[in-house]
Amino acid sequence: MKTTLKVQLIAYTPEPEKVVSAAAKLCYSNAGAVGIMENLDVDKQDKFLAMLVDMGHMSPVEHVSFTFAVEGVSRALTHQLVRHRIASYSQKSQRYVREGQFDYVVPDAIERDEAARAQFINAMQEAQEAYDAIAEALKEQYLKEGMSARTAEKTAIEDARYVLPNACESKIVFTMNARELIHFSRLRGCNRAQWEIRQLCEKVTLELKNVAPTLFKLAGPSCLLGPCPEGKLSCGQAAQMRKRYGVG
Repeated sequence: MKTTLKVQLIAYTPEPEKVVSAAAKLCYSNAGAVGIMENLDVDKQDKFLAMLVDMGHMSPVEHVSFTFAVEGVSRALTHQLVRHRIASYSQKSQRYVREGQFDYVVPDAIERDEAARAQFINAMQEAQEAYDAIAEALKEQYLKEGMSARTAEKTAIEDARYVLPNACESKIVFTMNARELIHFSRLRGCNRAQWEIRQLCEKVTLELKNVAPTLFKLAGPSCLLGPCPEGKLSCGQAAQMRKRYGVG
């Protein structure tokens, strides 16, 4: 069954902008961080944080983190996502969870082409049939060898999963600090990023701008800050990207 992307910010450091401002101010003050936080009013905090972001002074930004729950994404996407190493991940396991009638992500280009779509869906159905048949055959063999039902099931599906496609839907929770999230938005918000992770990045970035607008005011693809770093490979849509991310 075709699935759709769902992104939800489920937790984050309380008062993230205040925490970052206090951490940065500590570098230039004799007062302690708690005292600095107690004396920070919103106007001073926002003004200082805006200056910090504009200067690119990023180490204090690492003190706050954000946790997202994501559903309706492909294994192709999560393979890209986990390459961002300064993060924590918890993902639905294909070793312990049987993929009975798995959901899958259909690329828009395939969805629009009737022949390609039919072939794609047929491939998903064949993969499901092969997975089910292999899992059952292996489980039966393991039971005959004396494994418990629970161990036989787990051992069978961890090998059967090798026939599952990249399109297979997955669920993942990830936590990143604010600095890594800004880095993530630079790379994955670019139009040259793969379409699915670009959609995820845009939803994540807009969520961040809602809860910490000053901290993430420049979050988004690199072209928001200046000339596109892709050179001749640039999409040429910097103005549209600035409008989409509310920058400038």
